[in-house]
Amino acid sequence: SSPNENRLAYDDDSCNQKQFSFAIALETSVTYILIVTTFSPNITGAFWIYVSGPDNVDLKNINSPSVIQIPYSSAVKSNYSSELNTSSQTYSRDCRKSNYYYETIRVNVVETGYYALISSSNMNTFGYIYEDDFNPMNPVENLLSQDYRACSSQDFKFIAYLYTDTTYILVVTTSSPNMTGNFSILTSGPNNITLDPYTQIVTSCFIGQKCQFYKKSIGIILDDILRDEIRSNMTLADQTILVKINAALTMIMFTGGLINSILSILTFQSKDLRKVGCGIYLLASSTTSFLTISMLTVKFWFVVLTQMNLSIRLSVVRGGCVSIEPLLKLCLYLDAWLNACVAIERAILVFKGIKFNKQKSQHIARWIILILPICIMGSIIHEPIHRELREIKTETNKVDIDRWCVTRYSPSDQQYDTIILFFHLVAPCIINLCSALFIIFGSARQRSAAQTRRTLREHVYNQLSEHKQLLISPIILLFLSLPRLIMSMLSECVNPSNHRLLFIFGYFISFTPSMLIFIVFVLPSALYRRTFQESFRRWRRLILR
Repeated sequence: SSPNENRLAYDDDSCNQKQFSFAIALETSVTYILIVTTFSPNITGAFWIYVSGPDNVDLKNINSPSVIQIPYSSAVKSNYSSELNTSSQTYSRDCRKSNYYYETIRVNVVETGYYALISSSNMNTFGYIYEDDFNPMNPVENLLSQDYRACSSQDFKFIAYLYTDTTYILVVTTSSPNMTGNFSILTSGPNNITLDPYTQIVTSCFIGQKCQFYKKSIGIILDDILRDEIRSNMTLADQTILVKINAALTMIMFTGGLINSILSILTFQSKDLRKVGCGIYLLASSTTSFLTISMLTVKFWFVVLTQMNLSIRLSVVRGGCVSIEPLLKLCLYLDAWLNACVAIERAILVFKGIKFNKQKSQHIARWIILILPICIMGSIIHEPIHRELREIKTETNKVDIDRWCVTRYSPSDQQYDTIILFFHLVAPCIINLCSALFIIFGSARQRSAAQTRRTLREHVYNQLSEHKQLLISPIILLFLSLPRLIMSMLSECVNPSNHRLLFIFGYFISFTPSMLIFIVFVLPSALYRRTFQESFRRWRRLILR
């Protein structure tokens, strides 16, 4: 059906008496097919092939597809008849125009062999055969063969080698959008094949437009939010207002995170505060919070710049695709768990009271800071393995639209990823809240045992008033983490393009806890505030010298 495809050489009458002759270099371990035919139609007769060369050549009749007789005669009935109308499903056949009507037909093969499928219609029909499944959002996925205007007719014709126990999907559509009409499918082969219409139910969500669609995993990331918003080969000034808003928010958060980290490090570098584990955890958290905001900034500009400038080397884009998102999650999760460690240590301090061992606390804190990043990275190591760079290509096989990072999980990997996301986002918040409640009620119970004149309820109220910052801080962190928790647990059939601005602000708000170490931990504490003031005065005197 496509005689020029894979053709290496051809000849008509270079030899005497109108015979063909080849002088050609052939390689071992390569399959070559010799086609013998005639100059004019309907000519029959015997023929011989003579071969000479450095060694013998084995010639074997392979019973090629040419033995299939396409059933043009009226004696052969069509296997399938239907029509494309305005109620038919539509998709983007060529990744440029939309609203092509199409019908999907399941092909059932009972005997392996070569089969011919030809359409008969008053429309210009296109035919596609897919193996296993057909994805209308990505029409090149699983594509086995395609045909249009075979043998100069307006119908398509396939000659394909089909296997039993394999699902094949025949897609019948048209050459132009909005075309309707009747069509029939004629078949021929070693045995009957049955054609059954079916309507595909898309159970997964796909993000993008036309052939930029890809099957989305659970959760929303920055790539999903900015998809279709960034204009390729244009400067930042020519980008959409949403991209500019994102750029402004990113730089504001980077500046705020830098100031927060400087002030926090200035506070917790004090040796007195680092005599217990809390000071060590908060010093480490001051550093990781800045790393988190820095990775967020790197992530945003990587996504934007690699879309604005498609000439960036593919290896650079692929490397960033695989590494940046996991590193961002590592910093974010590490920051949350360090804050949880602070809450746990405070609860232990209340529980043990004067028996609290500062040196042991300091030793444990150093070990946890070393082990925690390894444990977190081990829990998300599956992500860089399943991340890949997806290129959107046109029929000319050039990058015409863009390229995006996507994550492809199997059902079991998807379930594991959901559990890990839930654990890293929810567990630290719960620990913070439970520790705060334990501190308040534990302190109240200790005081009620020593001061029996007042009731337990009065002591609880006093402790709430005295340690309200311990309860307020985790509640603030939990509230600010909720957008990311919700976005990470969203059903895979939620498309952020429908409410893009809402997702943008939700995404950035989820990173604000990394900017609030100084506000949440230093300002409410008289000890930390006093230490900061002393460190700041010392630092200012050093500068003014």
